[in-house]
Amino acid sequence: MSVTSGLPFLKPEHLMPSLTSPGRQRRHTLPASEFRCLTPEDAISVFEIEREAFISVSGDCPLHLDEVRHFLTLCPELSLGWFEEGRLVAFIIGSLWDQEKLTMDAMTLHKPHGSTVHIHVLAVHRTFRQQGKGSILMWRYLQYLRCLPYVRRAVLMCEDFLVPFYQKSGFKVLGPSEITVGPLAFIEMQFPVRGHAFMRRNSGC
Repeated sequence: MSVTSGLPFLKPEHLMPSLTSPGRQRRHTLPASEFRCLTPEDAISVFEIEREAFISVSGDCPLHLDEVRHFLTLCPELSLGWFEEGRLVAFIIGSLWDQEKLTMDAMTLHKPHGSTVHIHVLAVHRTFRQQGKGSILMWRYLQYLRCLPYVRRAVLMCEDFLVPFYQKSGFKVLGPSEITVGPLAFIEMQFPVRGHAFMRRNSGC
């Protein structure tokens, strides 16, 4: 059984108990909403959403297409995509890291024996923004990480204006990141995955 198949918060809606009357059937066969780990075959869809979301704001993408494929090949279990009727509408890509602070190496490396998940990117398709999807996806992702026994914490870096968004998801500011990209500076933030015993007992892990 795959990791995700036993996790109720990743189960597609078409496998959940129906809230509609027994006589009503969907007219299509694709699930209305599905959360699953991404695969290298999703890389182009991922990059198209990411490119539109980031280039207009910062002029560059956190991950280029070859890097997206790289991480979805090495550690697809640390990604999560939100699909609606088969269409990717939002995603998160992460990898493992083995140091307390992020360095430039963390931008391209996956450390299989690390206990820190480096969240590289969270992006939502332009037609689905301002609907709270980013927050929902992040919540599901953090719940998922609690079911991975080797994960101790999640870290990310973001620009100043995004700090309040991630604070609402439970991330705490660590301070300025050592990483800069051209003129851009970042704040490093972390979320403690371990130490939430009550949440784990009730998460279905």
